[in-house]
Amino acid sequence: MQDYIYWQCVSLYIKTLVSPVEPLILTAPTDNPDDSSMAENNEYEPPKVWTWDAESGGRFANINRPIAGATHDKELEVGKHPLQLYSLATPNGVKVTILLEELLALGESGAEYDAWLVDIFEGDQFGSGFVDVNPNSKIPALMDHSTNPPIRVFESGAILVYLAEKFGAFIPTEPAARAECLAWLFWQMGSAPYLGGGFGHFYAYAPEKFEYPINRFTMEVKRQLDVLDRNLASRRFLCGDEYNIADMANVAWYGSLVAGRLYDAGEFLDVESYKNVVRWNNEIMERPAVQRGRRVNRVWGDEDAQVRERHDASDLD
Repeated sequence: MQDYIYWQCVSLYIKTLVSPVEPLILTAPTDNPDDSSMAENNEYEPPKVWTWDAESGGRFANINRPIAGATHDKELEVGKHPLQLYSLATPNGVKVTILLEELLALGESGAEYDAWLVDIFEGDQFGSGFVDVNPNSKIPALMDHSTNPPIRVFESGAILVYLAEKFGAFIPTEPAARAECLAWLFWQMGSAPYLGGGFGHFYAYAPEKFEYPINRFTMEVKRQLDVLDRNLASRRFLCGDEYNIADMANVAWYGSLVAGRLYDAGEFLDVESYKNVVRWNNEIMERPAVQRGRRVNRVWGDEDAQVRERHDASDLD
């Protein structure tokens, strides 16, 4: 109260200097939460040192935490195939299952895989076995048992590069083409957090909707869509005429966005105006391997589109 009265007096003093004939009225603070005079005092003031003393709220509040490591002991299951994938059919998970199904469609029998469900809403990513494969506790994670010792690969972009190079497919070998492919792959890895963790969180998952963060991240997401749209105006796929892992990575996020499958935000973002992105997504979605890959580790939506775990090609038939 003392601070409030002090600043009211300062304000009055300044007014007397600027307009001495204006009548001056000293207002007292009220208990009305809508009172504009108190609005500034309700702003969040960060402490000098942040401490974790409460859940942040929102859809993922029960699993968000500021520390890494396992919360419980749980060994990962291992199936019959050399490639063991631990994932969920989010955009990052779908990237990898699309590539694996594309490799199988090429006749690469070594790309056969077991896909185990990691339920991030239940905290499966914090089990000791999963943390051993991915210390970052994010899906997807891959173990390649065709080598001795087995190789672990985490981060979806790294998994795409690893598998594409292992099988010599969907990644160019010519230096300029390879550089373009990796550039668009890494573009997606760097851009999507603004789409998911930024826009998606504040637009769809935050406990309250605030204009500033929604506007800030909407502007960035629309800029990203425009980047893609301009590039695809003169190209069939992101890197030219050849479909590769850059397309798989980007279509999982931005294709889903323009198709209205992310955050129920299609109308809000006016996604139909990005006609080249829509055309690119539609073509890729027609690929049988993409349709198969999108179903793996899916546990929501139409039951016919759900395949909780995948251990054999017949699981998708």
